Amino acid sequence: MIKKVLLLFLVSLSGVISAQDSTYVNLKNPHATLYTHLYYLQSDSYEPEKSAKSILPKATKDPVKTAVRLKKILDGKGLFIDFNTVPRNPNYTDTTQVAKPHKYIPFPLRMPTIYVEKVDNKWYYSLETIQNVDRLYEEVYPWYIEKLQNILPQFDNKKIFGIEYWQLMGLILLFALSYLVFFVIKKIAFFVLLKIQYSIIHVKNIGINKVLKKLAHPISLLMALLLIDKVFPSLQFSLTVNKWFFLAINIAETIFWIYIFLKLVDVMMKIYSEFTERTHNKLDDQLVPILRNLLTGLVLFLGGLKLLTLFGVNPTTVIAGVSIGGLALALASQDTVRNLIGTIMIFLDKPFHIGDWIETGEVVGTVEEVGFRSTRVRAADTSIYQIPNSKLAEIVINNKGLRLYRRYNTSLGIRYDTPPVLIEAFVKGVRELVIAHPETRSESYNVEFTGFGDSALLIMVNVYFKSLEWGTEQSSKHRLHMAIVKLAKVLGVEFAFPSTTVQIEQFPEKKSIDMKYNTVQEDIDAAVAKIIQEFHDKPFKLDDERDGN
Repeated sequence: MIKKVLLLFLVSLSGVISAQDSTYVNLKNPHATLYTHLYYLQSDSYEPEKSAKSILPKATKDPVKTAVRLKKILDGKGLFIDFNTVPRNPNYTDTTQVAKPHKYIPFPLRMPTIYVEKVDNKWYYSLETIQNVDRLYEEVYPWYIEKLQNILPQFDNKKIFGIEYWQLMGLILLFALSYLVFFVIKKIAFFVLLKIQYSIIHVKNIGINKVLKKLAHPISLLMALLLIDKVFPSLQFSLTVNKWFFLAINIAETIFWIYIFLKLVDVMMKIYSEFTERTHNKLDDQLVPILRNLLTGLVLFLGGLKLLTLFGVNPTTVIAGVSIGGLALALASQDTVRNLIGTIMIFLDKPFHIGDWIETGEVVGTVEEVGFRSTRVRAADTSIYQIPNSKLAEIVINNKGLRLYRRYNTSLGIRYDTPPVLIEAFVKGVRELVIAHPETRSESYNVEFTGFGDSALLIMVNVYFKSLEWGTEQSSKHRLHMAIVKLAKVLGVEFAFPSTTVQIEQFPEKKSIDMKYNTVQEDIDAAVAKIIQEFHDKPFKLDDERDGN
């Protein structure tokens, strides 16, 4: 009797142990939990009750249904878990998570709401994941798929090229609808872009319109791809098909986004160039190509980073590598970095504009171009100076192009034996010439008999030219000088030059060499009036004189 009882106890105990073994699953780490969930839903190891153990206890009334739907969501989105990258550490910590550090997100970019977390020394799918399962399932497998399957009941399980008939019909309808969306969105996008462009610059620009037309094309293609990306999972292809299809779709979407942003850069630069053409500041014109290159490089960099993430490269690793490489490059090219900073400071402070005449150190000339690294200055002898922008940002710059007027000061030396009446007439005539000159400020000038030089009587001429252009200033000087020379000639006033006069008063039969001046007031007034009238009647043209020479 005792033996029978003992035997019955051992049989019962072994049944309990075998029953426990049959339901035991490993949930000690993220790798084990994810593997348990997916392994027991495969066709050759289908045990949904064991797969449901990965669901947080008491989080749902039907954990089996939740586990099955969760797998279908991953399959429909083509999200393939690479178990070689899943951590096996029971105490795995995500350093980017502050509130819940002990959690693992398999797809942080595409499915951030699906993740496992540690609860009481075991890893389960989180409560947030379970709460989002039904919503995600309805997005991946919407109601119209069931309708489509009901339309073709006679073709159930019939396939062509491995594709069921209802799936093939769904593909045809999807691509037809996508083409329709592409055609309609292209028209709408171009119309909207034209309205936005016109509201910004209030001018129709053919060049901008062409760029907008090119921009509308990828936008419409992107909308069509987004529709395909949204609907394709509901066609319930296999995980392998979905994985490669969505990889291709994501690559195409990324390329289209890159193209769109590149065209947006072109549009923004064309609009900005429209504004710069309306301003007198030519430095803004130089900023257009610099900004275009900078924004284009930024778009290509971010687009390349996105493409790398699609192929499984961790973006954090890429950014860290770029940061380290950038630091090393910066250390190796400190001069280039300093020049780039100097370029930024020049565009922010605007110490000069394109075309300004500047004096900085030993360099004097006209600013022709401001680049990323250096500024090009053309000297008066047409030679070119390339000045590093880092130096320009530090040294003193005398910008004569920012003057309100260009001041010109000179002294006219006339002979000592010039009669006072002619001196007065000459000074008055020069004043009249300054007032009559179209390029001088008639309200601000000085023409005065200021002193006695070593060999001449000094007459100061201080005038202000209106034009800030160096070439215009020189031609204006030329015109004023020619009028002054003509005035002196008709008055009989001669300009002095350094000389020494020896006067011998008692030398026999020698006469004085005194100049003969006409001091008749009527003649003086007539001569001055004649020169002033000629100055008015015959405008000076520098180009005509050069051609004549």
